[in-house]
Amino acid sequence: MEEYELKKLIEDKKNDFLSIKSIFELEKLENSLKELELQTMDENFYKNNQKSQSVLKDIYIIKQRIQDIKDLVDSYDNMEIIYDFYKQSEVDLVELETETLIFVNKFNEFKKKELLSGKYDINSAILTINSGAGGTEACDWVSMLYRMYDRWAGNHKFKIEVLDILHGDEAGIKSITLSIKGDYAYGYLSCEKGVHRLVRISPFDSNARRHTSFAAVNVTPEIEDDVEVNLKKEDLRIDTYRSSGAGGQHVNTTDSAVRITHIPTGIVVTCQNERSQSKNLNSAMKVLRAKLFEIEMQNRENELKNLKGVESKIEWGSQIRSYVFQPYKLVKDHRTNYEEGNVDKVMDGDIDAFIDEYLKIKREMESDI
Repeated sequence: MEEYELKKLIEDKKNDFLSIKSIFELEKLENSLKELELQTMDENFYKNNQKSQSVLKDIYIIKQRIQDIKDLVDSYDNMEIIYDFYKQSEVDLVELETETLIFVNKFNEFKKKELLSGKYDINSAILTINSGAGGTEACDWVSMLYRMYDRWAGNHKFKIEVLDILHGDEAGIKSITLSIKGDYAYGYLSCEKGVHRLVRISPFDSNARRHTSFAAVNVTPEIEDDVEVNLKKEDLRIDTYRSSGAGGQHVNTTDSAVRITHIPTGIVVTCQNERSQSKNLNSAMKVLRAKLFEIEMQNRENELKNLKGVESKIEWGSQIRSYVFQPYKLVKDHRTNYEEGNVDKVMDGDIDAFIDEYLKIKREMESDI
C-alpha cells in the first residue's frame, strides 16, 4: 500500500472509530454483568431451567461484547502508537500497514456484529439446501452451493456437519441439511434464506445449451433444549429405515436412518448420516425443533406486521440472488442490488460482502416496522 493511501485509511478509520465509541457503554455493560452473575449465586437459581439458561446466555453475550470492545480499543491504541513511531521514523511502513489492517479487520467485524441484534443471531445455524426443477442440473447446483457454504464456514472457523443428505439420481445432491456451529452463524447465514438462481452452459447437455436452475436455501437457529417449543410425544411418528447412498457397508445394511413426522404440521425431517440410530434420532429432533421454532417466530413476525400495517419486502421463497456464468460472469443480489463480477471467488465462499449489504438493508427494514 502506498504511503498516502495508508495515511488516508488510518485517518478515515480513526474518525469512524471515534464516531461509534460512544455506543460502547463499557461501564453499563459491566454493571449489567455483575447483576446477572449475582442471580446465579441464588440457591434456587437452577430450579427454573428455562430462566437460568436464559440468564447464562445473557451473561455469555455480554462477556463476548465486553471482550470485543476491549479488543477493538486495544487494537486502535496499538495502531495509534505505531503511527506515532512511524512519524518519528522508528518503524517502517510495512509494520504500520500490518497494525492498521489488524485494526481495520477488527473494526469491520465489530460493526457487522452491531447489525446482528436479534435474540438468536448469536446461535449456531441449521442450513438446508433443496434442489428445484431441473433434474440433474438442479442437483449439481445444490452441490455447488454446499461447497460454497462449506468454504465460507471454514473461512470463519465454524464447524460444519452434514446432518442429512439425499443424493441425486445421476449426480449432485437433491437436498442436504447442515449444522454450522459457531457464534453468530445464524445471524450471518439468515441473510442467505431464499431462492438462488444459476445460469450457465450445462455440463450435462451434449448440445452445450444454456440452462437456468434453482435451489432453495433455508436457515434456522439451532435451538437449545431450554427454549420452549410446542413438542409433544403423541404428535410425533418416528420411523426407522435403511440408509441409502454413500456411507460404507454398515450404514447401508442396518436400519440406522430416522424419519420423524410432526403430525399437527406435517413437517417431516430425516437423518441418516450417522451410523448410530440414536445419534440420527438426536440430530433429527434438533432439526425438527428448529423448524417448529421457525414457524412460531414467523407467526409472531406476521402478527407484528399486521398490527403495524406493514407489508414485508422480503418473503420466503422469493428469488434473492442470481449467479450467471454465461453469457457473462456476474453474481447479483436482487434485494440489495449488490454485484460481484468474480463468480469463482463467490463460489469459493467469499460471500461476506453480500451478507454485509443485506444486514444493512435488514436493519433499515426493521427500523421501519
